[in-house]
Amino acid sequence: MRKQGTKFLTRSDIARLMSLDDYLLAAEHAFTGMATGRIGVPPPMHLAGSGGGFHIKGASSAGGSRYVAVKLNGNFPENPLQRNLPTIQGVIVLADATDGSMLAIMDSIEVTLQRTAAATALAARHLARPDASTLAICGCGAQAVVQLRALANVFSLRRVKLWDRDFERARKFAKDFGSNPAIEMHAASALDQATRDSDLIVTCTTATSPFLGPDCVSEGTFIAAVGADSPAKSEIMPELMAKSVVVTDVLEQCAVMGDLHHAILAGKRARDDRYAELGEVVIGKSKPRINDSDIVVFDSTGTAAQDLTAALRIHQLAGVANAGVDISFAG
Repeated sequence: MRKQGTKFLTRSDIARLMSLDDYLLAAEHAFTGMATGRIGVPPPMHLAGSGGGFHIKGASSAGGSRYVAVKLNGNFPENPLQRNLPTIQGVIVLADATDGSMLAIMDSIEVTLQRTAAATALAARHLARPDASTLAICGCGAQAVVQLRALANVFSLRRVKLWDRDFERARKFAKDFGSNPAIEMHAASALDQATRDSDLIVTCTTATSPFLGPDCVSEGTFIAAVGADSPAKSEIMPELMAKSVVVTDVLEQCAVMGDLHHAILAGKRARDDRYAELGEVVIGKSKPRINDSDIVVFDSTGTAAQDLTAALRIHQLAGVANAGVDISFAG
């Protein structure tokens, strides 16, 4: 990678540079890199705030070219209603791991949103039934938008059902994103109306109590559990985790902060059960879905490996397009 000082890239810069396919490919590189040992991911750090907190996640690549990415994200769920600010704000720093140069500083909101949805799309491509066409989205915030777009990029969706604790929010989402005549959009007033006959379910809420249980899910469903990115959050009832095939993004992380964590605490799953990581599935080392009737839960807590591979792609594209602002820390 040719160095041109330090690139400062805003959210709009990143949105212009990166496509859905760029994020999907970056996700594939991230999970492949973790599974093969080419990307290392230490445990994340959490710092408490008032009404929220900060997540610090990092990753490093090995091989001929070595890079490090560190992300600092503030996560304050009450921001949209109380302060008219995003729930998540932060930055990603990309550095050369051979000499310490700061290659880029970039907004993390766009990357976090898009790479989270790309992980769902990658997992669904490998773990959902190929003919999946009905999607249920639980939680109609900012993450719901990118989850819909990422899955529509991978599957031929015919119906999308939306549920939120605030029904008007689900109704508005269906109206705002219902312009594609090939996809029927429905707002559901009850959770099971959205999820029970769906092939794909995404839970992307800030819930601290689990709400999706066995009675709401049919055989063969793929579930992406996205919201539990800290020990206090939980979306999937332990009873549903107990009857599902569980695939994690990062096993050690899910065991302490994902829905798997809560299932273990409830005694419904054991820590020493066999759990596949998505990277193992991507490289063909593990095939956790045995038949079409299996319910598969992808426990997605977020990994800095994706921040690293996405940041590298953004930096590469920014160099080609001469995007962003070149800054210097010297003097």
